[in-house]
Amino acid sequence: MNNKTLGRFITVEGTEGVGKSTNIDYLCKLLKEHGVEVVLTREPGGTPLAEELRELLLTPREEKVSQDTELLLMFAARAQHIENVIRPAIERGAWVISDRFTDATFAYQGGGRGVELENIQLLEKLVQHGLHPDLTLLLDLPVEIGLKRASARSAPDRFEQEKLNFFEKVRAAYLMRADNEPERFAVIDASRDLESVQVQILTAVKKYLDS
Repeated sequence: MNNKTLGRFITVEGTEGVGKSTNIDYLCKLLKEHGVEVVLTREPGGTPLAEELRELLLTPREEKVSQDTELLLMFAARAQHIENVIRPAIERGAWVISDRFTDATFAYQGGGRGVELENIQLLEKLVQHGLHPDLTLLLDLPVEIGLKRASARSAPDRFEQEKLNFFEKVRAAYLMRADNEPERFAVIDASRDLESVQVQILTAVKKYLDS
């Protein structure tokens, strides 16, 4: 994705309550002010079919959901999303901003659920055909603070009903991925005031705007 005729692919990641929505709005506004065509999307979701799969994944249910079922549904939604939204937008020169992508699968299903990373990597290769974000903004915040913020928003979905320990493992998995790929990740201290958070985001994105 380094060809200048192509757009950019930026993902925004983080555990519950880190402020993704507010800061994604800021990022989109920033890019549009620089004359960039922005396609805002999310995972799971982003297309009608993928949004239906999102509902299946997030709706609380009495039936126990197998880890394999959850993982396969995530990648089924992702395959549809890449094919119908992400690749076409990048190929025409737009910048795609996605609220979560495959790093979330490594964090939630890998870190949180304990799914074998090799299985996630296999599906990543099968579905993405080499597509990876140019930049990933990881909004990082102590889990207890994030959960307190998230609890004030709305009724918890199936993931938000998990216990504190689950989200601690998710956060640790995110930070491990950031450590392993420092050239792609920008870890944003989301515990700071909003202005400081957005200065960090601007700094991370600026080199792509200038290139």
